[in-house]
Amino acid sequence: MAKAYDYLFKLLLIGDSGVGKVSDSGVGKTCVLLRFCDSAFSTTFISTIGIDFKIRTIDLDGRKIKLQIWDTAGQERFKTITTAYYRGAMERFKTITTAYYRGAMGIMLVYDITSEKSFDNIKNWIRNIEEHASAEVERMLIGNKCDMQDKRQVSREKGEHLATEYGIKFMETSAKGNINVDEAFLSLAKDIKAKIDKKAGTDQTGNRVISGGIRPKQDPNKKPGTSFWSRCSLF
Repeated sequence: MAKAYDYLFKLLLIGDSGVGKVSDSGVGKTCVLLRFCDSAFSTTFISTIGIDFKIRTIDLDGRKIKLQIWDTAGQERFKTITTAYYRGAMERFKTITTAYYRGAMGIMLVYDITSEKSFDNIKNWIRNIEEHASAEVERMLIGNKCDMQDKRQVSREKGEHLATEYGIKFMETSAKGNINVDEAFLSLAKDIKAKIDKKAGTDQTGNRVISGGIRPKQDPNKKPGTSFWSRCSLF
């Protein structure tokens, strides 16, 4: 029987959230996710309360790549809630944050072009990524809601400048207008696959594809390695 996929990539959508409010009152992460995975757009759903994910399998360079894309209400909201109600909230917050980032191979940092505050917070999200995610994770900056030009607060040039500052790709999208959503995910997946293919070319031959990347054939007398690509897993 043919295998369902050759690669499994765990991707994260990171950015400010409008938790528990009707419609997408945050930067639009859930709308982007629904547009990419379900070809749908809605303004009447309840924004993400916790953490959820969707899956879409794509074809790239003759390979089937299963994208597991995680959407979150935002750790900043969870941190506020737990700090107010639970003893040991910071420890709990750190545990959940670490689990959320574990095995992530690609991260989309999303801001709303009509909200300068969401753009300014991107640097905080980047620091969060640097603290909890692998140093090898692919990152991409997304300026969402580009269909709302009359309400724009963040110029395209500012987005490009920030992306250049951190050495990451940048794209403006619109989940509502279906602008550049597929292109953004495909670009991120392509960069991840390129990194895997490059590593496969420098490692020993005979590598096989597994969840989250590539695991080389192991010497039976050698303990499994702990490199980023071999340890990628779901939590």
